[in-house]
Amino acid sequence: MAENHPRCKIGPSILNADLSSLREACEKMMSSGADYLHLDVMDGHFVPNLTFGHPLVKCLRPKIPDAFFDMHMMVSKPEEWVEPMADAGADQYTFHIEATDNPTELSRKIRDAGMKVGIGIKPGTPVETVIPYADAADMILVMTVEPGFGGQKFMADMMSKVKLLRQTFPEMDIEVDGGVGPATIEQCAEAGANMIVSGSAVVNASDPKAVIAQMRAAVVKELGN
Repeated sequence: MAENHPRCKIGPSILNADLSSLREACEKMMSSGADYLHLDVMDGHFVPNLTFGHPLVKCLRPKIPDAFFDMHMMVSKPEEWVEPMADAGADQYTFHIEATDNPTELSRKIRDAGMKVGIGIKPGTPVETVIPYADAADMILVMTVEPGFGGQKFMADMMSKVKLLRQTFPEMDIEVDGGVGPATIEQCAEAGANMIVSGSAVVNASDPKAVIAQMRAAVVKELGN
């Protein structure tokens, strides 16, 4: 692939970490070679699960000052949490296009709050839905499982979305999330994904550093950086 594609970034999802020792889990991921941390926020409405919100992020931020926090906002009213997440120290605010009536206005609000803009699409959402709003975003997230729970099986048919986005936006950060690990990373890399979210495959690994290195090598092989 062309050299102007963005570089590989591996972001462990802490959803499957021991939340009673979250700081230690995050520090372990960063010391194992992670480029960023993927934090899943679920409100029990947009998805049928509940995790944590901005108070936890605000507590975590000063403990891990150098980590890039990619907030995956699986919430039904993403507009309401922009300022609280920015105040808590989030770096990127990724909302689902299915959850808002005005992606452009929301993207502007996120950027005005000092965060990068991510837009996510669920497996059942056509990729064409997000294309008109991509210019307002820093990253597009293609879900490779149904959002809401960890440990689901990777949906290989979502790779066609990644391929189309990579062809259309060669310099865009394109993220995949769900069932991504050593067994599926090559499919993601070949499709053109450069931001790799991996949960249990990394967090629960006996040697997370080796798993991160293996996935990075697969992406770099395809993207060239």
